Amino acid sequence: MTGYTTARMREYVMKSTETIWFVSEVYFPDEQGTAFYTTGLAEGLARHYRVVVLCSDPTVTARGTRVPRAEVRNGVRIKRCKGTTFNKDNLLLRAVNILTYSLALIIRGLVLVRKNDIVIAVTSPPSVPFIAKCICWLRGAKCVLRLEDVYPETLVATGLLRKSSMVTRLLALLTRMLYRNVELITVLGRDMKALAEKKIRSHSDHIHIIRSWADTDIVSPQPKAANPLLRELGLTDKFVVSCVGNMGRAQAVELMLEAVTMLREHPQIHFLFIGSGAKKGWLEKEVATRKLENITVLNHRPRTEQAIFLNACDISIISLLPGMTGAGVPSRTYNIMAAGKPIIALTGRDSEVSLLVQDESIGWVVPPDNAGELATTVLNACSDPDRLATMGARAAQVATKRFSREIIIDEYKSLLESRLLATSAAKIQRDAACYAQP
Repeated sequence: MTGYTTARMREYVMKSTETIWFVSEVYFPDEQGTAFYTTGLAEGLARHYRVVVLCSDPTVTARGTRVPRAEVRNGVRIKRCKGTTFNKDNLLLRAVNILTYSLALIIRGLVLVRKNDIVIAVTSPPSVPFIAKCICWLRGAKCVLRLEDVYPETLVATGLLRKSSMVTRLLALLTRMLYRNVELITVLGRDMKALAEKKIRSHSDHIHIIRSWADTDIVSPQPKAANPLLRELGLTDKFVVSCVGNMGRAQAVELMLEAVTMLREHPQIHFLFIGSGAKKGWLEKEVATRKLENITVLNHRPRTEQAIFLNACDISIISLLPGMTGAGVPSRTYNIMAAGKPIIALTGRDSEVSLLVQDESIGWVVPPDNAGELATTVLNACSDPDRLATMGARAAQVATKRFSREIIIDEYKSLLESRLLATSAAKIQRDAACYAQP
């Protein structure tokens, strides 16, 4: 390869790759996890590449907001597919949203994507990666999957599908074929990587772990006594256990409420739930029915306030139902760490959250089917403030050193370039050998 340097290969790659496309139903101005991280990643890569997003109108936290059909924001070209934006907590209406977005995505993708483009598909809703792969196959583009949810495991764990059903088996088969035939897969943790490799029935060098990031530029530890939310709620002097984020079908909301009920006779302990989701209405109804005074349930708060509400506690719970190990990794884990809060991982012991908590000694791991052990863990944490403070300080340090936004975006950039460089180097070698022939 005389005369072909790494710099020249990189230049070749940049010229041959026209556009990086992000295919995600949710995007800015929605702030829910998938929307937030897809927006941040697209904008981070837009500093180096031409990036375009194919998304829907806002359907989650900003549902009902009027947005342009096409716009440029922070270097990213946003093209919104026309579709319905019904309340996603209603399963039937959610299915209609998925259908209309999928149909619009097929049409726009086939028209806009070109040969040598890279399509990064987020795996929620489950139809998106299959559509993205078909578009790439028809248009000669490369397909990258960003796994945030693994199917059908997520649907089985949340009770939406039976493990033995024909639909489950068919979806498992199609998913296995998909994973084997894309150029690259990024996963959010060790458990998800293990599950993806189990699906394709082999270890693979095209599956890579890149975690979500912590917003360490805006979230940092703050004194509890000065927290405006706790002052507003009159909880400054309480030992506050928070659960922040999605109260959806994948979270162990029922089990947490049982622990709340068990601890109702401990007035110094108070639970603070902040967020939205399919189980939020049930939770509020049960709190009223049981007449629980040791819990407060608040609506979703904007991310601009996360430095406040993430610091409004002494310890925070991250929960996933049994069966969700490997199928999802809650992104809020890293911002809780950035706020310097210890974590109770109410998840399977092999989950990424549990492994992280144990590896870094930043909290406790509790089985997601044992309310009594959760209650006992809360009591133990409450009685050991020195250990709690040490864990919190360590969590903030790890978030800054390992999971800052720039670190994670650089991991994506390096991975994309290394995979592209490897492909281009092989082509250049073939071309050089051809040119060398008399």
